[in-house]
Amino acid sequence: MRKILLSFVTIATLSACKSGDNAAGDTTAAAGGDTAAMATTPAPAPAAGPTDPQIAAIVVAANNADIEAGRLAASKSNNAQVKEFAQRMITDHEGVNKAATALVTKLGVTPEENPTSQQQKASGDQNIASLQGKSGAEFDQAYIANELTYHQNLLNAIDQVLLPSVQNAELKGLLEKTRPAVVSHLEHVQRLQASMGKS
Repeated sequence: MRKILLSFVTIATLSACKSGDNAAGDTTAAAGGDTAAMATTPAPAPAAGPTDPQIAAIVVAANNADIEAGRLAASKSNNAQVKEFAQRMITDHEGVNKAATALVTKLGVTPEENPTSQQQKASGDQNIASLQGKSGAEFDQAYIANELTYHQNLLNAIDQVLLPSVQNAELKGLLEKTRPAVVSHLEHVQRLQASMGKS
């Protein structure tokens, strides 16, 4: 019944692959650089993380997916708390997109479409299509369940893939500034879901 936004499936998969590769061949970073323990087994090459232009495209696609879901919820929900949360998602994610656009313009970076950003767009479209077929409490529950999954996956992606992969200091700074807002959104939607469960 719960529609789970798959925006970060590709990132989560990349993260899992990256973790697996790191476990086999890049534990030196966590262990302080001692490679002696791994000398007996050739390690596979670590999965390459996204490049900065790809990260820029991922950030914009991720924000756009949640902005569109927020717009739908703000117009379709009859629950004041859901509408308020949806409006916050629109405002906050539009703010991140504006900052990201200004930054890539300043840096002369052209966001580069990639499988993850394309998957985010497709998943966002699927989520909207699913939500449009719902109404009332069913709509609210589906929207909030999706937002919970979306923000948890976004937080995981920032921590496990985007921050470890980003090269440009200013782009890294934007991700670091965005992270607390994602945590706040996640906590907000958790409280909202809990309160809806009690009503």
